[in-house]
Amino acid sequence: MNSRGVQSHMKDSVAVEGLRSKGDYGVHDTLRSGFTSVKNDIIPAHPLELAEKNFELNQDKMNFSTLRNIQGLHAPLKLQMEYRAARQIQRLPFLQSSNIALDTLRGTDENIGFEDILNDPTQSEIMGEPHVMVECKLGLF
Repeated sequence: MNSRGVQSHMKDSVAVEGLRSKGDYGVHDTLRSGFTSVKNDIIPAHPLELAEKNFELNQDKMNFSTLRNIQGLHAPLKLQMEYRAARQIQRLPFLQSSNIALDTLRGTDENIGFEDILNDPTQSEIMGEPHVMVECKLGLF
């Protein structure tokens, strides 16, 4: 593929951060995520990758727009303030938060998804030392 073909793909794409895994020292972890490719860092691997990554954000924008058209400007602003307040409620850093208040506001508290079955915090392989994690969270470490 020549450079002109890559440029035509790049103008419609957005660099996706957070999907490529980095190791402990900021170096690409080849064992877990395969070989690196500059093209894969610039262009998403699949056309639906960006849409899937931003699904909740796009759904919220659509819901806020509909709510604004039906009830006025105050309704989406009030709901956004409630979302922000519900996101700030967290347990200690070494305990997994259930985010039940946020799920209730979004209406997803009755849905059973992939993360509900395969994201059991009691079976987590990662457990840090509680005192160190709280100190890092508070900026004391």
